[in-house]
Amino acid sequence: MRPELAIQRISQAPGQPTDRQFQAWAEAALAGRREGAELTLRIVDEEESRALNRDYRHRDRPTNVLSFPFQAPPEVPSRLLGDLVICAPVVAREAREQGKTAAAHWAHMVVHGILHLLGHDHQQPAQAEEMEALESAILAGLGFGDPYRGGGEGDHERA
Repeated sequence: MRPELAIQRISQAPGQPTDRQFQAWAEAALAGRREGAELTLRIVDEEESRALNRDYRHRDRPTNVLSFPFQAPPEVPSRLLGDLVICAPVVAREAREQGKTAAAHWAHMVVHGILHLLGHDHQQPAQAEEMEALESAILAGLGFGDPYRGGGEGDHERA
């Protein structure tokens, strides 16, 4: 069963991926990990990203991706996985700074954020190694290079 992806485009910055691209990246990240998930992908500007990052992570700056996992009470069946918030201007700037295509960086942010929604983290070195390997494998399956080759991907955290 394909994931149900609701896309909210608050930022109208140029160069954003198509809905079809977002859907394909979400499907790849969820394949074999969570069937029939529902999630929201919200594309925002720096002002909204900064406010959310400040309010939920106590970091007063915009960030590339925030993940907000949803956990229903045990007695309530739910397919809702959570929400991803991606800041279009930050992703565009990071892609340029890191010498990556915009599509490759957008795909990485979607995959990275969904893995956070699934419970993966990178706070400890072993966790980071496992999560980065998983991200790299998913992105390779989508035809993208290793996002960690040549340096870090910036500031991406689970809220």
